[in-house]
Amino acid sequence: MAPSFGRSISFPLSPARSKPRAAAPCHVRSISLPCRSHPLLSHLQSHIAAVRSWLIQDASSLSAGLAHIHALHAALADLLLLPDPQDTLRRATATADRLLDAFLLLADAHQGFQEALLDLRQDVAEARAALRRGDAARLASAVRSQRRAEKELSRLASTVSAAATAKYPSRLGLGATAEETEMAAALMDAAAASAAASAAVFSAAASMSSAAASSCKKTPAFAAFAKKASPETAEVALDRFEELERCIEESESSCHKVFRGILHTRVALLNIQTPTF
Repeated sequence: MAPSFGRSISFPLSPARSKPRAAAPCHVRSISLPCRSHPLLSHLQSHIAAVRSWLIQDASSLSAGLAHIHALHAALADLLLLPDPQDTLRRATATADRLLDAFLLLADAHQGFQEALLDLRQDVAEARAALRRGDAARLASAVRSQRRAEKELSRLASTVSAAATAKYPSRLGLGATAEETEMAAALMDAAAASAAASAAVFSAAASMSSAAASSCKKTPAFAAFAKKASPETAEVALDRFEELERCIEESESSCHKVFRGILHTRVALLNIQTPTF
């Protein structure tokens, strides 16, 4: 995909065929000049900006956050197919090593996130069943298990937050071009944006779980079958759990896509550092 894209960029002035021959030298000079910002680099930068905008405006939406992370890694995968970023990373070995570490951490975190969501989904289903049956002991057990899942989500958020604020080597060494510097900066920004969005997604999932668990503490079931409690409180708790369950179901396929995208990014980086040809 990238090579054909590059050919279209190399000849941007197709209307020049109909212009006078005097314009030809200018056209030739424009072809000989290097492209300071490849379209795929601009594409990646636009996704980084979209992630940062989501973090500011609506970081509570799991599905939107996961979609942004997935799109970011898809753009990153396309860019890493090009010779320029590959050459940049081979020159900037310190930056490449830090990126490898960052994406390994992200891959591990997203694998843990998938496992935590699976546990949480089972706990939510158990809590809903206990609420409907008025089984206080079963509800209490489900909520305790749910709290453990929340703690794991919070731990994952804290772990990847460190990657979002990590300091990457800022210099590529003597002889580095402006294009190489721009490319390296974009790759580092992509890693930081992915980590920040991942932390926000994990935190949002933990917050939703906490809200659902807290809503059932005043229900008749959780209060050892206190029949005098308002039935509306149980209905509110059920609604919270159903909303959480729907959110988890909607996020499961996206979680898997994000995890695979991060793995592909890291494999691409490894291939760049250790070419097989």
